[in-house]
Amino acid sequence: MPTAGSGRTVLDIGCANGYLASILAERGYTVTGVEREGGFDPAQFPQNVQLVCADLERGLPPLQSRFQYVICADILEHLRDPERLLRQIQEVLAPGGVVIASLPNSGNFWFRGNVLLGRFPQDDKGLFDRTHVRFFMWNGWKELFRAAGYQISQVDPTTVPVGLMVPPAFEHSPPVLAAESVFYGLARIWKEMFAYQFVVRATPTPL
Repeated sequence: MPTAGSGRTVLDIGCANGYLASILAERGYTVTGVEREGGFDPAQFPQNVQLVCADLERGLPPLQSRFQYVICADILEHLRDPERLLRQIQEVLAPGGVVIASLPNSGNFWFRGNVLLGRFPQDDKGLFDRTHVRFFMWNGWKELFRAAGYQISQVDPTTVPVGLMVPPAFEHSPPVLAAESVFYGLARIWKEMFAYQFVVRATPTPL
């Protein structure tokens, strides 16, 4: 996305407390966030972001405008029917609009290793987040977007967040930063195995 928003419209689906939405609004984007009741703290939600409350399991709520960017940051894996949401997003995309989504990689070596050992942790965050209901490897995510009527034009891997796995005092230490750099390099070479997440840019498939 351009550094300067210049009034471009953004829909942040599953925006939680509006952390990402607030950053974009400060950069000059006009941002609308969608989050369920109880999924955000009203006292912390940024005033420069319009909030629409809705249960995404029931689909997108009525929206008054179309958007040049729709962001699905760590949300599709939490839905029982993510394909339906992706189809509904097309209805609110402006001409030439783009969907940007971050998608966890269930083919990551850490995920594979746990399953191979007969383990399936129930964590508070990460690849084994207890609130995930859908688990896709790269081919699964590609097929989901294709079935929903999109073509993926760009994909970038993210690195394993080693810094979040160590005590805070070591989060930015040279060994941790070196490990994250190595994992990022591996993810760029073999994203199916080493990417922690896929960040994709997708547009509706031309008719």
